[in-house]
Amino acid sequence: MNNQIENGDLRVLVEAVRKGSFSAAAEALGMSAAFVSKRIGVLEAMLGVRLFERSTRRVVITEEGEQVYARAQLILEQLDDMLDDVSERRQEPAGRLRICSSFGFGRNVVAPVIARLAVAHPKLQIRFEVFDRLVDTVAEGFDLDVRIGDELPPQLVARKLMDNHRILCASPAYIARHGMPKTLKELSSHQCLAIKERDHPFGSWRLRGKGGEEETVRVAGALSTNHGEIALRWAVEGAGIVLRSLWDARAYLDEGRLVQVLPEYTQPASVWAVYPQRLAGSGRVRVCVDFLRQHLATP
Repeated sequence: MNNQIENGDLRVLVEAVRKGSFSAAAEALGMSAAFVSKRIGVLEAMLGVRLFERSTRRVVITEEGEQVYARAQLILEQLDDMLDDVSERRQEPAGRLRICSSFGFGRNVVAPVIARLAVAHPKLQIRFEVFDRLVDTVAEGFDLDVRIGDELPPQLVARKLMDNHRILCASPAYIARHGMPKTLKELSSHQCLAIKERDHPFGSWRLRGKGGEEETVRVAGALSTNHGEIALRWAVEGAGIVLRSLWDARAYLDEGRLVQVLPEYTQPASVWAVYPQRLAGSGRVRVCVDFLRQHLATP
């Protein structure tokens, strides 16, 4: 058996398993699906085993493929750790760094900081992805998740990047038509813009009063969405009351296009860097987290 297996082919294999298809792996890696299929074929020829069962719609990993995948993950982790150790001694972070975040915050706030990080540390190879769901950081192969919300998985390392909280707000036009709620219970009779986004419990708002007590209110309305920016836009246009992060709503509040509703109630939602335990000592992750903390402005 030829033992000249390339690390790049192992990364193709790992991505194909994680994504469950060659085309999705190709998109994630910036390659063509045909090239991914070719590299998997090269690996299969070198190893003398079939790694995937292929059909017209999907690929399914074989038992032998599962064994190779497990070993490939270890090899790539050890390679990344070695590069990490060397670059840390040189005080120059290098190597691959996969970062993810949510759609709105990731695109509007995190992405510009990531661009500056790449300029400051040109030997880092950074891939940044955004999602409308919670990411399984370990299973999906991410080194770092920039996450909003204080409910954090205990099996992961978490470092706070900045303070933040969600507030209730609506447009002056909506308040003029429907009146200003005086209590949380009154929200149930208002048009509330529910969001199913990452860690938001759909149709249920848990809020903290000035005294620190938590209350939960069920809300409903004619409009709901899985995208926070859409809900915020609807609120600006007078469609209802929205629960949104202060960093996202501040500009509209400053312009008077939104007003705060029940300002004594907020929902804690700080911004955290979350990463696997195995990367707790990683130099490139530490540099990234420190850079994010330094450059993310407190809202």
